[in-house]
Amino acid sequence: MHDVVYATSLDELLPKEQLLQMSGLEFMQGIRDGRLPAPPIAKTLNFRLIEAEAGRIVFQGQPEFNSLNPMGGVHGGWYGTVLDSAMSCAVMTSVPKGSFYTTLEFKINITRAIPMGRLANIVGNIDHAGRSTGVAHGQIVDAETGRLYATGSTTCIIMKAGD
Repeated sequence: MHDVVYATSLDELLPKEQLLQMSGLEFMQGIRDGRLPAPPIAKTLNFRLIEAEAGRIVFQGQPEFNSLNPMGGVHGGWYGTVLDSAMSCAVMTSVPKGSFYTTLEFKINITRAIPMGRLANIVGNIDHAGRSTGVAHGQIVDAETGRLYATGSTTCIIMKAGD
């Protein structure tokens, strides 16, 4: 496993022109392999890309103290953000050169509380990828036991450069 390099300024994020020269799968594999910088949100919420293949993405993450809500539980925003990332990045693996995506809507269901510091796999799988939309689902599961913490679904809009 490589050391993750996170973008720390707008200048370090991949220029749009360079992104559009790669397929979505090539882009995601570049982040996985450390050839491209991971987004700052991954550092903020302590998750990293470990698998990237056509139609499937796996992140690993651990909610930390800064992810807690006022009652001491992991904030729903942590679940939502990591699931949105996995599901929409699964859609990204199907995006052709010259195109990109953004989340149109997503929904999550938290099935049980994830303990702070517990290592989880955040898995996104594509259900449909068309010319203008992509649909995916995801899960957060315990990396050791496979226990389910949350599920989700998303719809992404796929855009061509210049749209």
